[in-house]
Amino acid sequence: MNTYTYEATDRSGRNVKGKMNAATPQELYDRLREEGLFCSEYKQVQANEKTRAKYKYKTKELSLFCRQLASMLASGINVVKAIHILMTQEEKPKPKAVLQEIYEEVQRGSSFSDALQSIEGAFPELFVNMVASGEASGNLDLMMARVSDHYAKENRLQNTIKKGMTYPIILVILMIGVVFVLFGFVMPTFVDMFSNPDDIPDITAFVMGISDFFVEFWWLLLGLMVGSVFGIKFGLTIPAFRYQFDKAKIKIKGVGKLIVQIYLARFSRTMANLYASGLQMVDCLEKSVATLNNAYISKNFETVIENVKRGENVSDSIAATGIFDAIFTSTLYIGEESGRLDEVLESSADFYDEESETAVTKLVTMIEPVMIIFMGGMVMLVLAAVFPAMYGSFEGMA
Repeated sequence: MNTYTYEATDRSGRNVKGKMNAATPQELYDRLREEGLFCSEYKQVQANEKTRAKYKYKTKELSLFCRQLASMLASGINVVKAIHILMTQEEKPKPKAVLQEIYEEVQRGSSFSDALQSIEGAFPELFVNMVASGEASGNLDLMMARVSDHYAKENRLQNTIKKGMTYPIILVILMIGVVFVLFGFVMPTFVDMFSNPDDIPDITAFVMGISDFFVEFWWLLLGLMVGSVFGIKFGLTIPAFRYQFDKAKIKIKGVGKLIVQIYLARFSRTMANLYASGLQMVDCLEKSVATLNNAYISKNFETVIENVKRGENVSDSIAATGIFDAIFTSTLYIGEESGRLDEVLESSADFYDEESETAVTKLVTMIEPVMIIFMGGMVMLVLAAVFPAMYGSFEGMA
């Protein structure tokens, strides 16, 4: 089987570029004609030139992709035809190239999950596993509908977090700007108001010292800020630093508990979907905790997984870590004892979805006043330093 890049024209006269596998150029022409394309130029890709499509599907795109696929599969369209329809409707070049590779893989006899797995980085491992479970159970359409709901809720949570953090981020930027303006431009204008340095009040001298430092070493401060950002990013690539950073993140008084609520929503929803898809409990735990992207929690769950392998209850093992709240572990215990763990996980996922949105709102509520108080404090400090200078200048005029 050879790989060809081609340029073609569709029935509306629009130019289309793409890549396709075919045994011969004639087969390439025939397959393009079946898709309503008329090849005008082609080139065989040599083995060392062959590359895989590179594109990472976003959460929102995954939800839409799964919903469309579920609808077509439920109506009786086979998976090969359904992928072909999605490919022809896709307008963006990169995702279209991914769908084309999937289409060609399933045409050659690969399973849908194997085709997804072959394109590294395009789809989350969770998605690939659930597709494989749907294929194995013969309920791929139902599984796609379930996955669509999963990623729709995940996207809603991500949007809630982004929306909630927008205002605090603006406040941080504004706060930095206010500090630079006050100490870099406002304070220096009042220095000349004091003819005798001995007359300068202590607070004014202190603020003027800060101002002089800003004016002379602004480049150093800017470098420290940028360096700190890159330093933290680099540190997160070091396992030991990442472990301590993630641990500190969930141990911060007040804030940590809210972050854990967000983690718990994602964990319970992923667990519910994986368990319902038929995966073993150990696999469900491993893949669910991996979605949290927290090294500290992942390390603690290594013990949980080992305990479950030895036959201990999931609820008791998770409760021993002390990470998730007692309500969740108690609910898991009830589900295990009643044999309705899938239903319990599903209801827990819905509950913690709402709790996570509340947690985001609380986080923003806590951050906003801190930022406002800090900015107000900076302004008050400058005013306290400026007023004596202004008062002295008014006395001189009198």
